Amino acid sequence: MDPLRIRLIIGMMTAALIGIICMQIYWIGWNIRLNEEQFDKNVYAILNRVADKIEYYEDITALEVLRATFKSSSDFNRNLRRAAQYFESGQATRRVARIDSLTSPSNDLTQSFQEHTTLWEYMKVSQLVDSRPLAERIPLDLLDQSLREELNSRGIDAPYQYGVYSKVRSSFVIMNGYYVVIENTPHLTAKGATSLYNSPYRVALFPKDVESPGYLAIYFPDRTRWVLGSVWKSLILSIVFTGIILFCFWYTIQVIFRQKKLSEMKTDFINNMTHEFKTPIATISLATDSIVSPMVIQDPERIQRFAEIIRQENRRMNSQVERVLQIAQLDRNEIQLRLAEVNLHTLIQQAAENFSLQVEKRDGSLKLELQATQPIVQADATHLANVIHNLLDNANKYSPERPDITLRTRNLPNGSVAITVEDKGIGISKEARKHIFDKFYRVHTGNLHDVKGFGLGLSYVKAIVEAHKGTVEVRSEPGKGSAFTIVLPQGK
Repeated sequence: MDPLRIRLIIGMMTAALIGIICMQIYWIGWNIRLNEEQFDKNVYAILNRVADKIEYYEDITALEVLRATFKSSSDFNRNLRRAAQYFESGQATRRVARIDSLTSPSNDLTQSFQEHTTLWEYMKVSQLVDSRPLAERIPLDLLDQSLREELNSRGIDAPYQYGVYSKVRSSFVIMNGYYVVIENTPHLTAKGATSLYNSPYRVALFPKDVESPGYLAIYFPDRTRWVLGSVWKSLILSIVFTGIILFCFWYTIQVIFRQKKLSEMKTDFINNMTHEFKTPIATISLATDSIVSPMVIQDPERIQRFAEIIRQENRRMNSQVERVLQIAQLDRNEIQLRLAEVNLHTLIQQAAENFSLQVEKRDGSLKLELQATQPIVQADATHLANVIHNLLDNANKYSPERPDITLRTRNLPNGSVAITVEDKGIGISKEARKHIFDKFYRVHTGNLHDVKGFGLGLSYVKAIVEAHKGTVEVRSEPGKGSAFTIVLPQGK
């Protein structure tokens, strides 16, 4: 795929994802604001309802006082008979009306109030009712129970504190169901008074008075938590789904780049394979033409020479094809290891003897440091020999000057055997080390084009070592060489 098209698709996906996240944040914020507004509206409605109940309670109490005061007058008795019937019916006591009867006044009582407006205003002017201190005008049980009932009816179960503030005393006179006694102390010294004083939730008490004597305030310490708690399910679901989308987006980007890199490596593999096969095919073709030449066909020695060239090139092609087939078998888990006791030192010495000629041609050196005292392992000798040969071949190929290769063994405390192939070549960058065991991956060598291969050697090494239940590690630094270490368990 065209890199420009890939970047365009990624850019569009990123923009769409950012848009979705922004919309999620907007809707979550809008939902939280809506819940806060609804919460505020409910709280103010509750406070107004409680204030109305308190004032209504005082009206009923005042009416009882009025009836008791003027009971000797036939006119007042006659005019208040309907109100008196309300109290004598058992719905209210003489001094304290029942709380649950304060939700709505009876039609008779309301009519009685309307018929005696003049008398009621007289009582107000006379200060028979509102001359008392604010704390004495509010029953504690009525206030506390009314608040609890109204909050429960609105579905608000958050912890709260409440208080009644007196403007005359400039302090709270009731807090959380108790009267507050202030003796020459600041008006906000009581516990929680500052929070109540600063709370926005407050309503005036007895607004029908010439001037409201104070207000009722309520404070919710966990208001934010309670508001968020009402939307926590949708909030968590939004976060989870957004996280899934982000993960899928990240994973998709990784797959795209991985597939792109794999496509490039396969293209390089095909090019390398074509080059690797083209050379021996051309050599075989040239040797075949030479054999049938009249000048050569009469010379047995030259025929023998060309036949040996054909055999070597044919063996070389078979080796390359066999390597590709082995990788395919490993991918399908079809390869079967023939495990037997193998002496690693013997195997390494044979591999080093066969490989030493290639190193000597480049005036290099191959040193063996066989320090393992227990070199016997359970392994497939053929595949293990190929692994060592591949590591030696890489050490040779990626040493631009005279190769300096060291092959050592040692026993580990856990009973394993470590085989290390170390060189002083060009080394491997940190980024390249992440991919050197991938199929078809070849380390870039800059302007060097003499390093041939399919990029299958180290992939084969890792697959065979893991099939033996071992591990392979690499230490490398650009310009200072590399060290590949294979750790194999010792079978009994």
